[in-house]
Amino acid sequence: MAGTLFLCATPIGNLEDITFRVIRTLKEVDLIAAEDTRNSIKLLNHFEIQTPMTSYHEHNKFEKGSLLIKKLQEGQNIALITDAGTPGISDPGEELVKMCYESGIEVTALPGAAACITALTISGLGTRRFCFEAFLPVDKKEREAILEELKEETRTIVLYEAPHRLVKTLKLLTEYLGNRKVTVCRELTKRHETVFCSTLEEAICYYESNPPKGEYVLVIEGKSREEIVMQARKYWEEFTIEEHMQHYIDEGLDKKAAMKAVAKDRGVSKREIYNYLEK
Repeated sequence: MAGTLFLCATPIGNLEDITFRVIRTLKEVDLIAAEDTRNSIKLLNHFEIQTPMTSYHEHNKFEKGSLLIKKLQEGQNIALITDAGTPGISDPGEELVKMCYESGIEVTALPGAAACITALTISGLGTRRFCFEAFLPVDKKEREAILEELKEETRTIVLYEAPHRLVKTLKLLTEYLGNRKVTVCRELTKRHETVFCSTLEEAICYYESNPPKGEYVLVIEGKSREEIVMQARKYWEEFTIEEHMQHYIDEGLDKKAAMKAVAKDRGVSKREIYNYLEK
């Protein structure tokens, strides 16, 4: 029988943030695939885990992935761990999971720490709906395309960022999104954890005077529905009511339905539109 791939969440800073189940599984599997073996050996030594370990990272994910699939098909059980947090979230683990399903191999996840969720829950911003973008793309055109999409995003936005790019990213976000509320989380779960609730402009001023250190998670408020409505009204105000009506009539609406749509767009009553047109 084929083995199982175990996705094991590891601490994002504080070594106590690991489950008993993960520790037991790391001891019981035949092999641990780690994003950075030099980093992971510290974790294994701390919990006296002596299971053999191999590297699995962005630069060898296809070649090594094929070797891991072969071992799984031979019946070995393998645990996948990332540098910190949950495997498969913004790391090459997602590719190995796809390869497993394509090969008919069972995959299971052992939940635990995830920086994006930890930051979101302590951000003070909306948590019911959110989108996770990880690190913004390095490629300029791709990054600009993502930022253009985020301009209209109504959900809370979660991003990762490195210290040397933090100020630049905050400026880009301000340029595209405006001066939104933001919670900047630094060194989550570690001794020097900080949570800075501010606006994008305030955060820029602060970090220009206080050079960033450590790893950051940015939680940014989404575009408010009120702002979307106001933008739409401002757009339609550039048209006469007659032009506005013609737009909907050209789309196939009858006069009554068109008046209703125009009234909604402009934030007025249908009676006002009717009275204007009947003058």
